[in-house]
Amino acid sequence: MVIAPSTADTRRSGISFAKRIYLPRIVGLGIGFFCVLAALIPLHPPMPVWGLLIFNGFIWPHIAYQWSIRSEKPFATETRNLLIDALMGGVWAAMMGFNALPTVVILSMMGMNNIASGGHSLFFKGLIAQIIGATLTSALLGFPFHPQTTSQQVYLCLPMIFIYPVFLGFVTYHTAKHLAEKKQELLYISMRDGLTGLYNRRHWEHLLHNEFDSCQRYERTATLILMDIDCFKTINDTYGHAVGDEALTVLAEELLLGLRAVDIVGRYGGDEFGAILPSTTSEQASLALKRIQERLDDITFREAPGLTVKISAGIADYRPYMNNYQAWLKATDGALYQAKKNGRNRQERAPILA
Repeated sequence: MVIAPSTADTRRSGISFAKRIYLPRIVGLGIGFFCVLAALIPLHPPMPVWGLLIFNGFIWPHIAYQWSIRSEKPFATETRNLLIDALMGGVWAAMMGFNALPTVVILSMMGMNNIASGGHSLFFKGLIAQIIGATLTSALLGFPFHPQTTSQQVYLCLPMIFIYPVFLGFVTYHTAKHLAEKKQELLYISMRDGLTGLYNRRHWEHLLHNEFDSCQRYERTATLILMDIDCFKTINDTYGHAVGDEALTVLAEELLLGLRAVDIVGRYGGDEFGAILPSTTSEQASLALKRIQERLDDITFREAPGLTVKISAGIADYRPYMNNYQAWLKATDGALYQAKKNGRNRQERAPILA
């Protein structure tokens, strides 16, 4: 059966959720077994109760996990498993005759787990499941009530009180850290060009807008450069797109190496690149670009030994008479057009208007 991409992603996410719950369930129910055991021993329950306790403490976590990961909808199945956990918590509370400390420990730990797994919605659904489990079981047993907690029961509940919250905190921290890393990756992807690693056009224009506003507000100087690779279509047609992509990445690397760390370099589109040079005059920008052009002349390509990357560039200073950053961009683009019109492999500076 072919699964649609969206369905596959949803299932993968659900399986990941089930895996995150698996180990906490093993630890929580395993330690909780001893907590319930301490409260049940004085009550002398029948053998089936002991069998159910062993099953719930040590076998159910593995069945629940397999049930989830084999399901077509693992997230929904795992959520249902959590509600079964809560229901059984209510059952054990009634079985223990609502022994104060074990009951509070078991129910609160399950509530904490549900909040960590599904927020307030799952917490309240779990609370209802606990109430249903406790009420029905208590009614079947004739409403037993033994709230007194012995010192032995207190000691056997201590591991649950200490270990499980620490363990759940560790799991939550690990999950939060993983999500933060994924968020950083998505942020990087949203800002960067996939081929060159430079800022993409949208983000680069946003930074250009910011630089324009800074120049306008603080009367700073800055220079904008737009450039593209000469005859880039011919490179693709002659040597292939792989060499064309290599030419783009080579230019990107040379721009990063030849300009300062404070300069803002982006891929404007296709074979066109942009660079924002804060606190720089057009003369200084021209010299820096000239050095980059000279280095490009020395670069050889393994798959295209005869290829030399040449670039044309337009340069424009920020000017106070510019109304917005688009005017700055337009002036630079006009200078780039003149560079290509005048023979390519050259720089042109935008004229200074009166």
